[in-house]
Amino acid sequence: MTKDRIDRRFASLKAENRAGFVSYVMAGDPDAATALAILKGLPAAGADLIELGFPFSDPMAEGPTIQRASQRALAQKMTLNGVLDLVRAFRQDDQDTPLILMGYLNPLVNKGFEVFAREAAEAGVDGLIVVDCPPEEADPLADALEAHGVSLIRLAAPTTDDARLPAVVRRTSGFLYYVSVAGVTGVKSADAGDVAPAVARLRAASGLPVAVGFGIRTPGQAAAVARIADAAVVGSALVDEIESAAKVNENVTEKVLLKASELAKAVRSARLEMA
Repeated sequence: MTKDRIDRRFASLKAENRAGFVSYVMAGDPDAATALAILKGLPAAGADLIELGFPFSDPMAEGPTIQRASQRALAQKMTLNGVLDLVRAFRQDDQDTPLILMGYLNPLVNKGFEVFAREAAEAGVDGLIVVDCPPEEADPLADALEAHGVSLIRLAAPTTDDARLPAVVRRTSGFLYYVSVAGVTGVKSADAGDVAPAVARLRAASGLPVAVGFGIRTPGQAAAVARIADAAVVGSALVDEIESAAKVNENVTEKVLLKASELAKAVRSARLEMA
């Protein structure tokens, strides 16, 4: 099934005339069992697609929030194999929600692209975002993923010019991820006025849906992006809830899913408010 889930979900969203809510959490944060409970609860909380980070020691594109999440997951001995185990456990109850892994190249090189692609597809992964894999170096990974029906989803940024864009969209499937701000996750805020022309340009270049992330923390920001893009991605705001709840011994799962529900409602109602 793999990437077919992504295509079907975006087709359904288009038919409903609404954007999707994409939630990001880190595998193994704050521990494997809680991460799985959060993962299983996200679809009911309103997540249309899920991005699951796999921890890495040097997450260069991440701000402090997700850096700390990666450190917590590594401290809990979370590995790439452990991430795939979480995906398998999630798929026992959910065969519909698209699930995309997001992380860095080193663990994939260490495992081997072909082995990873096969095991990811068998586990139920639909797509992969590799933050530090430039398009010019991606063909071996893209070959392995395509052979097993897993989408390679690329990032485009405000600095992606017309000369660079064809390389970015080549061999991309599922959707294109627009990094709405220059910099790392969870620090700056997306400006809907700047996002709108970028989304239109990326749709025209790729023929794919465009999801926007890296600058969305509040329901208001999520709604503003949802009026323009095909999906709004929220990560750091959810990961902040994990960290803050764990510090004061609150129910981490409940707190994260409540925040996800608030964001999902804002995304789902955004275009209704325009009518």
